[in-house]
Amino acid sequence: MAELTPLAMSVLALLNERPMHAYEMYQLLLSRHNNRIVKVRPGSLYHTVERLAGQTYVRAIGTERAGNRPERTTYEITPEGSAALTDRVERGLESFAYEYPVFPVVLSEAHNLEADDAVLRLRRRVGELDDWLADVDEAIGLARGAGVPERYWMAADYVRGQVAAERDWIAATVERIESKDLEWLSLRTPSKTT
Repeated sequence: MAELTPLAMSVLALLNERPMHAYEMYQLLLSRHNNRIVKVRPGSLYHTVERLAGQTYVRAIGTERAGNRPERTTYEITPEGSAALTDRVERGLESFAYEYPVFPVVLSEAHNLEADDAVLRLRRRVGELDDWLADVDEAIGLARGAGVPERYWMAADYVRGQVAAERDWIAATVERIESKDLEWLSLRTPSKTT
């Protein structure tokens, strides 16, 4: 059984709800704010659907054309696709896999910047994280207001916790740099005068 990417899991989960065409999947992922947890691009979504069809995890069940729009092929999940989705979710829930995000790498090299530059950039990141938190809070509020059961949006609550923890850690680190509690040596070399 081939390893499913996050986007492939999302496609299979949508088709587990009902048959649909790729554009409908794309629109549904965006309307549900799933683009906050999985990278969703039209081209990669279409490629993922084709790859899943080649793996016999999904199959085409019809093609339609509306007006001048291009043909749209409707897909459904196969029993093999359902089994692959279930297997991936089971393994993903029970096993930790470190995913090597970029931020710890750039953070480990932040000492290459002057303290004021690092603080400025970290403050900008805090601002972006605050915006992200506001968006997630709005999405959670909409889901609650619409009566969507929490099991369908609990990933948003998880993401919110992660983003809030990162935001709080960075804000505390900025305070430590500014108060000189976190020592920061200047790395600039004096310019040579002739």
